[in-house]
Amino acid sequence: MLVVDDDDAFRSVLAAELARMTFDVTAVASAGEAIRHVAAHEPDVVLLDLRLPDIGGIEALRVIRQKSPATDVIMLTGHGSLDAAIESIRIGAFDYVAKPCPLDELEIRIRRALERQALRKRTSLLERALTPPDLGSAFIGESPEFRCVLQLIDRVAPTDSTVLITGETGTGKEMVAKLIHARSSRRHQPFVIVECAALQETLLQSELFGHERGAFTGADRAKTGLFEVAHGGTIFLDEIGEVSLATQVKLLRVLDTTTFRHVGGTAEIHVDVRVLAATNRNLLEMLGQGAFREDLYYRLSTVGLPLPALRERRADIDLLAEHFVTGFGERFQVRKRISGAALDLLRHHDWPGNVRELKHVIEAAMVVSDEPELLPEHLPIRLRRAAAASPAESVEDGTLRTLEEVERAQIELALRATHGHRGQAARALGISERNLYRKLHDYGLLP
Repeated sequence: MLVVDDDDAFRSVLAAELARMTFDVTAVASAGEAIRHVAAHEPDVVLLDLRLPDIGGIEALRVIRQKSPATDVIMLTGHGSLDAAIESIRIGAFDYVAKPCPLDELEIRIRRALERQALRKRTSLLERALTPPDLGSAFIGESPEFRCVLQLIDRVAPTDSTVLITGETGTGKEMVAKLIHARSSRRHQPFVIVECAALQETLLQSELFGHERGAFTGADRAKTGLFEVAHGGTIFLDEIGEVSLATQVKLLRVLDTTTFRHVGGTAEIHVDVRVLAATNRNLLEMLGQGAFREDLYYRLSTVGLPLPALRERRADIDLLAEHFVTGFGERFQVRKRISGAALDLLRHHDWPGNVRELKHVIEAAMVVSDEPELLPEHLPIRLRRAAAASPAESVEDGTLRTLEEVERAQIELALRATHGHRGQAARALGISERNLYRKLHDYGLLP
């Protein structure tokens, strides 16, 4: 806080009292000193006298607002300065107080200014959180299946079409929704996520559509719905397959008419919202079981965007693993690489948890490894057991592993089992140490 007043006694007493209230206070006697301090420190609040010896308070206010727009200025006025005080409010002062003023009244004005600043900061943070950046750089993959997904995102993003994103858990449905929003004309407007599976029926309807005061037990005040929050932007209905038939009816009405009512309300509310939805369930099967409305399904799936499971794009596993190693290396401030043997294990895992599972596996390996290289022993035991249980002739993408791949994997396994002792590894493999050395050279496994 900055106190600006040329009355030495008043300035000294006021600064001392504000310090006693636990404010961090600086006090200066002129507008010139105040402007230099504001430019250097951007204080939260300035208490600025209207009458100063070098520059008038109104002119000083203009300069302070230019130097630090986030600073709130409270004008200190003497008797007969009411018109000037009102003029100061018009050009940007937060408030004014007549001198001499009771300290408790001044403290109230200061607290109000600080509360407004806190609200502005929270609003700014919320807006940034509701408007995700373009996450294109986080989409890693070169497989044909993955390139098709990216091409479809680029086609559908500029439109206002409703998109149904389908795929197994961990395939990145929420990231796809964020990328669609970030590449749309609504990118500077809110992106609101609704976790449909996490909310009870009554609570979900209240969250989506808002409610009036007294609409149900515990509704002691009116609440704005998430469709209203998303006005002008995008709403993402995650796990739409978990929504009840009653809520499905209301969602269909919003999609068809762009209007809805608060729970317990009668007024029609119009919104301009793009709807994206996602599910890991088979909605067509649910249609046959009567668990999902056919009309809502076709309304949501104007464009269908299926995401491939990681086992369906195994060619991307190496790229993803190395991407996660780099990312966690920056986060943990370490430099590591992933070994060929560890990558071989990753390639042959079925990844029921998809990309999310791979990310957690790499993070765990980065944590437990004390070496510069991630080795198979740093990976979860379930991956190692599965690899040991599978025959060498296991099929990947419809083709058998080559003899060279099998031989190299067996050599790496023997070396790990003997902690790098070539003589013991050669005996375990049933070949001479000289022959093992030649194969290590051929496969690029020599240190």
